[in-house]
Amino acid sequence: MEFLDDGNYELREIQTLEGHTDRVWSLAWKPTAGVDGVAPVFASCSGDKTVRIWEQSASSRSWNCKAVLEEMHTRTVRSCAWSPSGKLLATASFDATTCIWEDVGGDYECVATLEGHENEVKSVSWNASGTLLATCGRDKSVWIWEVMPGNEFECVSVLQGHAQDVKMVQWHPTMDVLFSCSYDNTIKVWWAEDTDSDNWHCVQTISESNKYYTPTFLSIGHSSTIWALSFNAKGDKLVSCSDDLTIKIWGADITRMQSGDGYASWRHLCTISGYHDRTIFSVHWSREGIIASGAADDSVQFFVESKDDLIDGPSYKMLLKKEKAHDMDVNSVQWSPGCTHQAFCYVVRMPVNL
Repeated sequence: MEFLDDGNYELREIQTLEGHTDRVWSLAWKPTAGVDGVAPVFASCSGDKTVRIWEQSASSRSWNCKAVLEEMHTRTVRSCAWSPSGKLLATASFDATTCIWEDVGGDYECVATLEGHENEVKSVSWNASGTLLATCGRDKSVWIWEVMPGNEFECVSVLQGHAQDVKMVQWHPTMDVLFSCSYDNTIKVWWAEDTDSDNWHCVQTISESNKYYTPTFLSIGHSSTIWALSFNAKGDKLVSCSDDLTIKIWGADITRMQSGDGYASWRHLCTISGYHDRTIFSVHWSREGIIASGAADDSVQFFVESKDDLIDGPSYKMLLKKEKAHDMDVNSVQWSPGCTHQAFCYVVRMPVNL
């Protein structure tokens, strides 16, 4: 996405990356790349059981596959996530394992394989400090792993609470608070008051039965499967997307939690509806406040907070829509970590099936 001189935005395709031989499920930008002169790098994972590492050439500005991580997973690789340092890449697979890969000068070595889930692992996420890793799966559970010296990983908690397949886990960007969303139509928030303990428990469940009244309307949680979550840069707002064709914005008083005054509940702020007409699979909030969404209607859409009417709380308007961004479902949208309004921002487009 490029910010034009007239104040409008333009989304233009610069390259289609080919290499995967099956559906591409997820993308993850390397957090330490793309800034301070370091070439942008991201990982993609696929139903072809591989993970590919892509890097942009400084001279040609074209994207090239620099490495293929294979032979470790025996089924679809559903999710990938870089550690905050960019040194480790975690990959979650339908083979019930999560592999940890170490970047050694551009070569990637699998240094750990995490086992424990009964079946498909659907998502993986690192906390802000890189000391904790969360995974979730079809077995309805969420696992928290502690990163130990020597690339060892110890499971410190197995969280039960969801009634169905858990689609995604996502750590808060500044605090050790974990969020999970599920086929059971809920978002659960997990917290340990003493971060040095393994006493993790569910402190809030956001569901359709939660009713939030405002002076003008009644809003509720999602009414169908919740596929993805993302936070704004400050971490005081959360966006979720669902099979119910809506995007919902949630807010919390994170200052209270950061000051040690206990947990502050998340409350509904806004529902964005009437834009996508099929399941919304992915949402991602840019550092500049733009929400990107991708769906089964093959489109990528962008939303920004409207400044026109804040009487009843925040509202969001569509900034841009790209029809037929792919020939099939858009499974993942991800902003590059170094994007600003003045610079080009990448929302990666890859063929779903090649």
